[in-house]
Amino acid sequence: MHEESALHNVQPARKQQQRSVVTQQKLLNAAIEAFAENGFKGTSTRDIAERAGVHHPLITYHFKNKDQLWRAAADYIFTAFSASLNKSLKEHSNLSPKSQMSAMIRVYVSYAKDHPALHKVMVQEASYPSPRLDWLIEEHLKPFFDFAIDMLGKLQQLGVAVPGNTAVLFNMIRLSSGGLLALGNELGDSSGLDIDDPETIDEICEMILRVFLPGEMPAAYAANTAVESIA
Repeated sequence: MHEESALHNVQPARKQQQRSVVTQQKLLNAAIEAFAENGFKGTSTRDIAERAGVHHPLITYHFKNKDQLWRAAADYIFTAFSASLNKSLKEHSNLSPKSQMSAMIRVYVSYAKDHPALHKVMVQEASYPSPRLDWLIEEHLKPFFDFAIDMLGKLQQLGVAVPGNTAVLFNMIRLSSGGLLALGNELGDSSGLDIDDPETIDEICEMILRVFLPGEMPAAYAANTAVESIA
């Protein structure tokens, strides 16, 4: 009897936990959408609750306040973005630095296309100084930027990437990748570009590579890389 009673108590607790996880995910999805569209100041917690289809007090229960919800939403989308880039690096670790960077750019473009909120949130927050922008830079942007700039610097030394200020080069690639796709609705009407067409996405990737990474890897470097991979 005691065991049956304990099992009976565990099952409702698990269902409650599952409902809580589902509610949190609904709130995160709604928050990402709302903050991307209207920014932090232009978004109310009631709007987020309505989008999520949940009762407004649940935001306080799960995230305490709007600021914490914004950070959780930003953390969710940028962590997933970083995971996509890291997966690409791991899958192409035996290839040349140019191939690794090319693969990263393709992942960047693909992710930005599927998750336009990634750049829209950055644009919204970059409009004026705030503790949220400081947090976003330190927690998510700077680690990625430092890593990518270091990779591009090495490609410049090898004659693969175009010469010039490496930070400027990186940000031009970044805006040509994600920033461009964040303008999806406008691009369709103003330029006739359909970003839902896979051919358009492929052309964007190819053009970025031709413009910013026009050089080829030195033959000697490629040979050394091949030997190291075999070993």
